[in-house]
Amino acid sequence: MRIGVITFPGSLDDVDAARAVRRAGADAVPLWHGDRDLGGVDAVILPGGFSYGDYLRCGAIARFAPVMGELVPAARKGLPVLGICNGFQILCEAGLLPGVLTRNAGRRFVTRDLRLRVENAATAWTGSYEAGQEIVVPLKSGEGRYTAPPDILEALETERRVVIRYADDNPNGAVASIAGICDERGTVVGLMPHPEHATDPLTGPSADGLGFFTSILAGVRA
Repeated sequence: MRIGVITFPGSLDDVDAARAVRRAGADAVPLWHGDRDLGGVDAVILPGGFSYGDYLRCGAIARFAPVMGELVPAARKGLPVLGICNGFQILCEAGLLPGVLTRNAGRRFVTRDLRLRVENAATAWTGSYEAGQEIVVPLKSGEGRYTAPPDILEALETERRVVIRYADDNPNGAVASIAGICDERGTVVGLMPHPEHATDPLTGPSADGLGFFTSILAGVRA
């Protein structure tokens, strides 16, 4: 299986995401922001970082990158996509996920290991978990406060599209402690925490994040 990892100017975690893909047993395919071809990959990851220096808003410029012109229609047709941190912001700016990520409550950059609760284990990226399972994954962001209009929030809750929540501390003031959501199909997932930094207890707080990457392998192969 081949999973593409997109690098934008300012991406920081593309190498870590590719490493997580390989640890899960798939081939990591590097994709450049200027590419106009996804290379026939089976899924795509938008990694964390500060694409285009976070000018205007986080992800606001990256949404216009040539590669997004290929990714957006492919995602709407069912291509699995995972957006991590800045990748989540890009997915929201591109209209693939609803809502927006705003400045953290307290206006401070937050970096710490957090307990998360998996709310939806039926997405393309969470099938290796069980609903209600708690995992420990790092968070590192300055604009990770998820918010959306009341009707969108109601739809996310009733349609079980909240994928993960902060289990204890709500470090950025996200509405309803939302840390990650998905689209209607459950194939496009965005989350603020960094599972690629929790795939090996030697280099992270746990290996709990590896399930996001093994999940997509199992789902596509099935």
